[in-house]
Amino acid sequence: PIPSEYYYRYAQTLKSVESYDKSKQKMEEFSRLEANDSRAQFFQENKDYLQKIEDKKDVYDLKALSINTEFSDYGATILGNELIFTSARNQEVDKAIHEWTNESFTALYSSTINVDGTFSEPKQFAKEISSRVNDATAVFTKDGNTMYFTRNNSSEKGKRRNNKDKSSLLKIYKATKGEDGLWGQVLELPFNSDYFNTAHPSLTPDGKWLYFSSDRKGTLGQSDIFRVAIYPTGEYGNAENIGAKVNTAGRETFPFISEDYFLFFASDGHPGLGGLDMFVAKINVDGSIGQVANMGTPINSPFDDFGLYIDSKSHKGFVSSNRPGASGGDDIYFFKEKPCKQALEGIVYDKVTKEPLVNARVILSDALYQQTDTIITDAKGYYLSNLLDCGGKYRIKAEKEEYNTVEVVFIVERQQGVKRVDIGLEKTLEPVTVNDDLFKKLKLNPIYFDFDKSNIRPDAAAELIKVVEVLKEYPTMKIDVRSHTDSRGNDDYNLKLSDRRAKSTVEWMVNQGIERSRITGEGYGETQLQNKCSNGVPCSVEEHQLNRRSEFIVIEL
Repeated sequence: PIPSEYYYRYAQTLKSVESYDKSKQKMEEFSRLEANDSRAQFFQENKDYLQKIEDKKDVYDLKALSINTEFSDYGATILGNELIFTSARNQEVDKAIHEWTNESFTALYSSTINVDGTFSEPKQFAKEISSRVNDATAVFTKDGNTMYFTRNNSSEKGKRRNNKDKSSLLKIYKATKGEDGLWGQVLELPFNSDYFNTAHPSLTPDGKWLYFSSDRKGTLGQSDIFRVAIYPTGEYGNAENIGAKVNTAGRETFPFISEDYFLFFASDGHPGLGGLDMFVAKINVDGSIGQVANMGTPINSPFDDFGLYIDSKSHKGFVSSNRPGASGGDDIYFFKEKPCKQALEGIVYDKVTKEPLVNARVILSDALYQQTDTIITDAKGYYLSNLLDCGGKYRIKAEKEEYNTVEVVFIVERQQGVKRVDIGLEKTLEPVTVNDDLFKKLKLNPIYFDFDKSNIRPDAAAELIKVVEVLKEYPTMKIDVRSHTDSRGNDDYNLKLSDRRAKSTVEWMVNQGIERSRITGEGYGETQLQNKCSNGVPCSVEEHQLNRRSEFIVIEL
């Protein structure tokens, strides 16, 4: 039989040529064979992942840097006004050649970012501590005086050193800048090993945690994201795997933590466009990880996309990719978030009847209560706002006469289409006292029954539910349901019919969750007419209508 891993690799290969439907078929086969594999589980949970990625399309503008070369350039970060990055460009005659890539071993380089956004000619960074093997992926403390970076396992003479399996390993080192501005005191970190890789460091904004990639014991897949605590003494805690929300049976690597504590990382285990894709998740206060999301195009492509850096204030940054179309090999791309505006729409409706509210006023204001827009709802209760700034915090207030005003606070997120916010309003209830009639207080529509019937019709239920809501709002209130008829028909018949209708109304309310002890009901027939229309008195239909009524009298509060 074909090994199950082949199906996964083939699915990834199909993505690289954008054959996503066929890739999905192969992932289905892989999932059937490896139901417990995290990659299969993520796929099953996110079958609509392509649509989610599509929804984030074109959030950023992206362009390749002019300083890229035909060799590998990747892993950019910022130090002051300098771009620090990793490159295999061969600028030294004695620099060793990597036996796999036939390129020069990598070193760290710097390029000044000019005021106009251009970049100066790169020069080797921290040359005084450079080795003859791979130096890569640096991160700096906020004061710029401490650097963590990746280096091949090397001897004191700077030559690559292999482990027992004859393979070269990656380790994280720390260097300190001296008063003379030169880098020195290169120290290997204690959580490295000659038996597994430890690479691509990233610091939390407070400098208390170092995140990195490793294939050490406890890894869930080929490589995972780990972290260690950095204590005030300069010592380090134990390496912690950050968990299965991020780490899969595939590769997770190149972590980066932004100033607002979002973790960005590259993965080929989460559903993506092919190869390594960039993902993002919030780091919570307790260190746990929030929902993981694919960053979408153009950050991601069918090829390997990794090594992201982002400034959370300007929403600008850099990402590395081996996608075609730039200088060759791995290249660094600059990206910036496009301007974003989002409209808001919705329905304002009666919270009890669910009916739309015409001519309701919808007022939008920003976080500082500065009014930005006022809209009047149409015949369908619909409103549509002006364009709002994405990421902005807004307040939406809906108001209408005889209804309680409702205010909702929300953040406008970048999304396809228009953001929808429906708002339900409740009728304002005047202070209630004993002997009040809730029918009049609530301005209910007449409660109609079918001829000679006592069952509750749907139109009557729509009115009665409003009384039920008041009873729920006032849990000690008790009412007496009083049903009346007009004078037409036999007196005794009218009395019995009205009593059946009153008791039917009580039963309906009890079925809505109101305790039976809180509701009594009685029919009064034509014994309590509201006007002169008694037996034998000629009256209009409208005059008789005044006598056919239901009352909901408050008897106790």
